[in-house]
Amino acid sequence: MSAIPATPALTVTESGGQVCLHLGGFARGKGASLQEAADDLIHSILGVVMAFRSSGFAASTELCPDFETLDFLAELGAFAAAGGDIREVVFG
Repeated sequence: MSAIPATPALTVTESGGQVCLHLGGFARGKGASLQEAADDLIHSILGVVMAFRSSGFAASTELCPDFETLDFLAELGAFAAAGGDIREVVFG
């Protein structure tokens, strides 16, 4: 398998006692603790990756797709399908 492209930016915010993690502009996780937010984020990412792998993706040139993020999702899906733990990739 080829190397996984650069991981999109991971941001952490806290509001009203909730921790929120965002990975790029495509996945979000929330929880009462950083661990809960991380678990929710991984669940969210896996949902995106599974949908991406099962249906494919045809990008319109009018949308100006982010090919780096699409490459990241494709490689992350292959990594997970091969039994890899995506937490290693997302959280380094």
